[in-house]
Amino acid sequence: MFLLKRYSPLLAKRIIPCLDIKDGRTVKGVNFVNLRDAGDPVELGAKYSLAGADELVFLDITATHERRKTLADLARDIARHLNIPFTIGGGIRELKDVDVLLDAGADKVSINSAAVRRPQLIDELAYAFGKQFVVVAVDARFIGSADDPGKPGEWYVHLNGGRIKTEHKLFDWVTEAQERGAGEILFTSMDHDGTKAGFANEALAEMSDRLSIPIIASGGAGNKEHFAEVFTTGKADAGLAASIFHFGEVEIADLKAYLAGEGVAVRPVG
Repeated sequence: MFLLKRYSPLLAKRIIPCLDIKDGRTVKGVNFVNLRDAGDPVELGAKYSLAGADELVFLDITATHERRKTLADLARDIARHLNIPFTIGGGIRELKDVDVLLDAGADKVSINSAAVRRPQLIDELAYAFGKQFVVVAVDARFIGSADDPGKPGEWYVHLNGGRIKTEHKLFDWVTEAQERGAGEILFTSMDHDGTKAGFANEALAEMSDRLSIPIIASGGAGNKEHFAEVFTTGKADAGLAASIFHFGEVEIADLKAYLAGEGVAVRPVG
């Protein structure tokens, strides 16, 4: 059954730079591989805060794979330099991980692999801290049928930075995450990630029709037009991007001015 959004469609769409962190540095790749250095995460975050970003997302992309926790010191350092909300994720597996990060200044936390492995974690975090603090990140890839090329493919959830395929189907999993208490879904299309060819708008639109919580679109941003498409065709509530911001290909102020001219509601810069 499709649901009506519980908030106004006229709410401002959010522009969110994402900083993937590996060994304390911001990195960016294509389809989750071939990473290259993009700078210091705290310096970049402060720059985006001044440039008009609505929020920031910091993801330690190796924390789960290497079985280490996201450093609370990073959250404290970020909080000292920012005046906009930020989400931090990576290696979160239990309540005390979140408690430390929120105490350090994070506004929200993002969980991914741990939630798929133990879905009750979503319930626990929502109950302990409130749904508004819980972002469930989902990495998925569209996979066709090898046995029957004529059979429609499916989106499947992947874990550990896209390294491990699961049997969870995307739309079933995000629906369960919402029911368990997720406050937002951060959906990354692995097929689109880093390609700059546009977002997975068809999947995003279907997700939006199924869910009543906000959806953050990630993977594929290459130009200003892609953001206009993801907010209209894709029905996303926020657009997240990395490399086009990190390497100066799109300026946030220019992007917001363009979107406003296209009739998309955005918060003004400054």
